[in-house]
Amino acid sequence: MRIIQKNEWNRFFAEIENPHILQSYEWGELKSHFGWLPFHVEHNGQIAQVLFRQLPFGYKIAYLPKCSIDLKNHSFWKEIDIFCRSKKTIFLKFEPDNFIESSHIVEKNNKFIKGRSIQPRKTIEIDLAGNENDWLERMKPKTRYNVRLAIKKKVNVESSDDITTFYDLMLDTSNRDKFGVHSKEYYQFAFDLFKDTNNVALFMAFYEGTPLAGLMVYRLGNRSWYFYGASNNKERNRMPTYLLQFEAMKWAKSVGCDTYDLWGIPDEAEDILERDFDKKSDGLWGVYRFKRGFGGVIKQSETAFDRVYHPLLYQMINLYQNLRGDVV
Repeated sequence: MRIIQKNEWNRFFAEIENPHILQSYEWGELKSHFGWLPFHVEHNGQIAQVLFRQLPFGYKIAYLPKCSIDLKNHSFWKEIDIFCRSKKTIFLKFEPDNFIESSHIVEKNNKFIKGRSIQPRKTIEIDLAGNENDWLERMKPKTRYNVRLAIKKKVNVESSDDITTFYDLMLDTSNRDKFGVHSKEYYQFAFDLFKDTNNVALFMAFYEGTPLAGLMVYRLGNRSWYFYGASNNKERNRMPTYLLQFEAMKWAKSVGCDTYDLWGIPDEAEDILERDFDKKSDGLWGVYRFKRGFGGVIKQSETAFDRVYHPLLYQMINLYQNLRGDVV
């Protein structure tokens, strides 16, 4: 297994069909500013971006996010194991980049242990086929009404590079909905690293010059993802967040995307989601109520898998995470 540099990585990466943004070189650069060390490796034409986090006494944990390497590619995984062991890695967490049917069962393999996912396993993916009227027709009636209402009530959506205002909106959302946010520096890097390649856009919604909401959307190839969104409590009756999503979908279509991924809903069966969406508000339930209206399809990703190199330390880490209720 070889470690390769940016130019060679990008040549290989350009040959991957529908790669995920979390495997892009720029995403590795982003994570390198916030506690992770990315390595770009190649074996027999297969590449992967592996992120390492330093632990005490020289140990590390490794994370391979949204990678398309097949579980049955034994030669590749053998080389990954050698590489991780050379870095004194306790375990490698691997999240495959594929959607599955809910009834899908992974072939048993004693080298892979079912692990806790870091990225949301379920999402809503919107098909961008057709024109804007087609999209509106596929939306639920209330969502379609709210998009049109925002236009009628003179909400103005603009492309922006104002991370400071966006971050202020993130803080407002965090305080209102009680969830954590990254630092301002994180969002600035997350924007700056992708803007030169036109793989990110920041949209802000205003009413009479007052910022109401914002979102950051990413694209790679023909896929796009809505990762970060925020709003304050001003003029909420004008439904600015609905028009924001509609404008982000239009941008994604304009840069060649076929799909728009709303990125993250509760990991529950679809019948439970539909039964409880108006009863629950904790975790991702609140955003599911919002996202379900945009006419997308619920998709489920493959489970995360762990490859364990130090079983006792791995068990200790899992126990610590269970007590804290968090993930790596």
